[in-house]
Amino acid sequence: MSDPTQHNPFTILGLKPGFNIDSQATERSYLAKLAGAHPDAGGGDDMSESCSFDAATLNNARSILLDDERRAIALLDLLGGPNASVCKELPDGFLMDIMSTRQEIEEHLADGGEQSRVHWEHWARDQRAQYAHSITDLFDQLSDPPSESQLIQIRVVLNAWRYIERLIEQLDPDYDPARADFR
Repeated sequence: MSDPTQHNPFTILGLKPGFNIDSQATERSYLAKLAGAHPDAGGGDDMSESCSFDAATLNNARSILLDDERRAIALLDLLGGPNASVCKELPDGFLMDIMSTRQEIEEHLADGGEQSRVHWEHWARDQRAQYAHSITDLFDQLSDPPSESQLIQIRVVLNAWRYIERLIEQLDPDYDPARADFR
């Protein structure tokens, strides 16, 4: 069995688990751990005792913790919440709303070009901010220990957030046209 700390970005960077973490504290911890991981820091090829993780592991942990959605997923995993393959639920009415919105986006992009794309990109980023705010509230309201229903509620919001992130990717003008859903 593998050591769970190998995959816990909070432990890897020596930070207290939580959704509301300070990005500057994350950077400071990352840089300190990275300096300790450098072969020259220990005077040889062995890693310093102060850091038992290689640079790739530290880079990955930093990347996760600096991304709101990925940090929320990591924290939910750490709390024992369901992953997206186990809980595929979405908020009530979300799927119908997003399907309708996507149809509206396609129609507007066909008629309005770049101005429409920018409008919908702003709309999607506002949606992302709302989901981040909702996740913040849900993590702040967790009991100790968290109940299964609280963890499922977080997963449901994260599932909807993923749809919005995918929409933002697809609205990016540099999105690969061979895979684009919008033309």
